[in-house]
Amino acid sequence: MEPKQIYSPKEGAKMRIACFVSGSGTNARKIIARSKEPDSGYEVSLIFTDVRDDRVKRDGSKRCRAKDITDKHGIAYECVDIRDFYRERGVKRAGDLTLRPEFDGLVIDAIEPHGIDVIALAGYMSVTTQPLLERYDGRILNVHPADLSIMDGPDRKYVGIHVVRDAILAGETELRATTHVVREKVDHGEVLVLSEPLPVIFPEGVSLADLEDRKLRNRIVGEHQDRLKEGGDWVIYPLTLQMISEGRFAINGTGDVYLDGELIPKGFRL
Repeated sequence: MEPKQIYSPKEGAKMRIACFVSGSGTNARKIIARSKEPDSGYEVSLIFTDVRDDRVKRDGSKRCRAKDITDKHGIAYECVDIRDFYRERGVKRAGDLTLRPEFDGLVIDAIEPHGIDVIALAGYMSVTTQPLLERYDGRILNVHPADLSIMDGPDRKYVGIHVVRDAILAGETELRATTHVVREKVDHGEVLVLSEPLPVIFPEGVSLADLEDRKLRNRIVGEHQDRLKEGGDWVIYPLTLQMISEGRFAINGTGDVYLDGELIPKGFRL
């Protein structure tokens, strides 16, 4: 199958991105900051969220900062609250995926008028399902806090939500973040860009065996997650979107990725 550009540049127009946000939106903020640089080939045209603006945590702080971001930067805002969606249908558990395609149909209705070229999931907590994946086929992106090129037999080794912990406990000596295309199987889309390696560092006198202590393990994992976000996510996500806006990435629908016309089996590494 012939490779096709994720986005084909249009003369006189920038690539239009929708950032999908469920929390603080730090990735979205970095993406927006890059969009304001003189050479940027993209603009953030929409912030979409699945969390209503008035929802708060137990401490009274906002659960989601999507509206704050749009107010600050003058970006369009759309919300389809996932808890309201489930409650209106008499379902208590938002994790039940049987209704999610219907939810994603409403998401499409909300974002369609904004003429979006690419969707960037930026701390978006709802699993994307077939209606959205089909409508924006190959044009939904995410960043993952692990090296998705590392395999365990035929499968990707570090997928899911605890991958920094899993990599450290597996004895990895360095960590990377990965940008990838979003597909139906979570964390299994085409690998685009991998960050520079971040060394795994233990405090003096601490070894891997000491991480059996849960409190110590959580502290060390948290520190590495923070470092990886700053040196990984916040670097490669805006970079990936800029490269896509320039027409540099192409995919063929069977898992292959091309950069500037050349096949890159394990992604572009910084």
